[in-house]
Amino acid sequence: MSTTGVSSGRGLPRVSRQTFTRLSLFTFIGLGLIVISGAAVRLTGSGLGCPDWPACYQHRLTASTSLHPLIEFSNRLVTVALVIMIGVTVVGAYLRSPRRRDLILLSWLLVLGVVGDAVLGGIVVYTKLNPYLVMVHMWLSLGMVAIAVTLHHRSRYDYSPSARADVASPGTRRVAWVLDGLFVLVIAAGTAVTGTGPHAGGSQGQLVAKRIPVALKDMVMAHSALAVAFVAMVLATVLILQGIGGPARLRGASMRLLVIGALQGLVGYLQFVTHLPPLLVELHVLGAVSLTIGVTSFQLAQVARDKEPAAAQADSEPAPIPV
Repeated sequence: MSTTGVSSGRGLPRVSRQTFTRLSLFTFIGLGLIVISGAAVRLTGSGLGCPDWPACYQHRLTASTSLHPLIEFSNRLVTVALVIMIGVTVVGAYLRSPRRRDLILLSWLLVLGVVGDAVLGGIVVYTKLNPYLVMVHMWLSLGMVAIAVTLHHRSRYDYSPSARADVASPGTRRVAWVLDGLFVLVIAAGTAVTGTGPHAGGSQGQLVAKRIPVALKDMVMAHSALAVAFVAMVLATVLILQGIGGPARLRGASMRLLVIGALQGLVGYLQFVTHLPPLLVELHVLGAVSLTIGVTSFQLAQVARDKEPAAAQADSEPAPIPV
């Protein structure tokens, strides 16, 4: 991904590197929160609280004072706030000093992702919570979290062609890619469990949403087997890195991933044996977001880079001012 700096134009306010990094952090947090709030909509049976889209009702924009419409409409308002935040991030990427094409590209990917996710959410409503579309909805949301983590990371480090980029070990880098692949399978199986489980997103009195025609227990077993394989591989990675004295950044990233994975496994087991109470399912969704952050961070930690030098801001234009 090209990182060549280009002029952001005279006469425009300039955004400092630190300000843009904060913008990217807020966007990354917002994308994580929208996954959690979306899960709350499903778990409270509010998925069809607003039967129309983008307005709540065909001839009315806002929700009624009933609980389910209010929950669904509130989630839509969070999405609107997130769209605004991502829009500000895109503008900030153009005004950043120095301007970098990689940050602009990643910011636009978030725009495409959040618009696509919003449209997909509307289709989910019109198809009465089709479980396959709900799965894709979750995949796209977690994918945007991974992009936001990458944007935040890259905004802090020097990615120019001449910058230092030390790979700790080709072996650990391959392990990171394998972990990424395993994690994708774990998420795919986990969302399939959701599609077969009781929390479709509708509430009593509404049309019963279609479910994936596979036994819940069978899907849980498949998901659990993949999750155990994932955590076991993370544990092996931690032990190997500790044994060979690997870089501190990799040891720290792998240990954090192990802790999150173990806690996620515990929550998953508890929710299954307690028959999927909504609160534990919500915690499991939070764990999925945390694992997405952890897996992405471990991948990014494979290459050691220096912070972007302050000298990179020095050009013929005025010094940047925070906005």
